[in-house]
Amino acid sequence: MENASKALIIAGAILLAILLISLGIMIFNQASSVVSGTGMTDAEITTFNAKFQKYEGSIKGSMVKSLINDIIAINNDSNDENNITLDTTSTADNKSITATGWVNANTTYKVSFGYTGTGTKGRVTTVKIDK
Repeated sequence: MENASKALIIAGAILLAILLISLGIMIFNQASSVVSGTGMTDAEITTFNAKFQKYEGSIKGSMVKSLINDIIAINNDSNDENNITLDTTSTADNKSITATGWVNANTTYKVSFGYTGTGTKGRVTTVKIDK
């Protein structure tokens, strides 16, 4: 009987240790997403990036106008930390991001993205449009 009660106490201690380790891992994961600067989870970043990645590569001007309008909407709805910078220096001579009049609907433009962190693992932060 004594051995059974000791075994239950040991099993309870092991379960408590597993619970505490799991809780620590969960807190660490949440803290690391906040520290990364976006405050977004990986799933949120993937969803956010998907809005823009459909425009990547060579696209017509009409799609560029849609992209710019999407960027404007995101920048108006989000805090400054999640804003997207538009780089049009080679195509629009530093025109305002709120204007799409410089975009020719029949011209093909090359769109590329800059991300937080390294590679394409982070959130889209910069959109570059070239002719």
